Amino acid sequence: MKNFLALFSFIALIGCQNDKKEFQPVPDKETTSVEMKEHEGKKLMETHCYLCHSPNAGENEGRIAPPMVAIKARYIDKEGYNKEEFIAAMTSFVKNPTEDKALMYGAVKKHGLMPRQVFPEGSVEKIADFMFDYQIEAPSWFKEHWEGHGNENWTQSGKHYKVAEKEKSYSDIGLEYALGTKKILGKNLMESIQKKGTLEALVFCNHRAIPLTDSMSTKFNASIKRVSDKNRNPNNKANKEELQYIAQFKKDLAEKKEIQPIAIEKGNQVQFYYPIETNIMCLQCHGTQIKPEVQKQILKLYPNDLAVGYGENEVRGIWSITFKK
Repeated sequence: MKNFLALFSFIALIGCQNDKKEFQPVPDKETTSVEMKEHEGKKLMETHCYLCHSPNAGENEGRIAPPMVAIKARYIDKEGYNKEEFIAAMTSFVKNPTEDKALMYGAVKKHGLMPRQVFPEGSVEKIADFMFDYQIEAPSWFKEHWEGHGNENWTQSGKHYKVAEKEKSYSDIGLEYALGTKKILGKNLMESIQKKGTLEALVFCNHRAIPLTDSMSTKFNASIKRVSDKNRNPNNKANKEELQYIAQFKKDLAEKKEIQPIAIEKGNQVQFYYPIETNIMCLQCHGTQIKPEVQKQILKLYPNDLAVGYGENEVRGIWSITFKK
């Protein structure tokens, strides 16, 4: 169980560098920066980091990794990393996470060491750039927690971030629905893993994944599906058009192209597609070396399962979402 949870700890363990440069002040805390478009690092952080490093989960219940603001508080606000150092530290650790680089020892002990993960080229740098320049979401409990560990009168560094209001594109709307649903599914799955282990997490997926997805369809007034060319649940089998977009996303990922959501206008409706990519967490139940007891449970719940044999950073399926204009 401990080893499984260790898979989810993230860049909170980024290495401390010995050849640090002179501290450079971070942007004024009282400044509000109104941007004309959303900072790419913010969107990348929400897409790639928040599933495990949720800014909303409780201090202990449902939490499998420290919040992103804890990383910022330690490296920037406490240790005084300048922007260049912070970006370099994050990038170095994500490429090769090791315990000897760890600075947040409590996070290592509590959550374990993150696995090596592959992010789109330049993504980690953009996330770090955003974290350094702007204030990011913090759980309601974090300030008291941080100050209780000897960091009195803490105020998060960086400018207040605000994006100038603009009309959302159909791609923006579809991505909001996909990530919102992913967040709910991920939160419930992680809690199931923490409380009951991997085998019971499979039962959760079997009994609760589609009902939870349907509840988000109701919330957003849309049809939200997760479909695949190698489905586990027969209800998640991709149709002919969806198979074409799965193939396209696989091709783009293999060619290391930046993945962009696809929104197609069809009369008074919009059809939206976005890939579901694998990470090490997924490989526990979808990889090539699944534990025998896990494989037995999969076949018990899904006798005609096809959703195995994946490696890291592969397209396992897509979000297929339909909504009104």
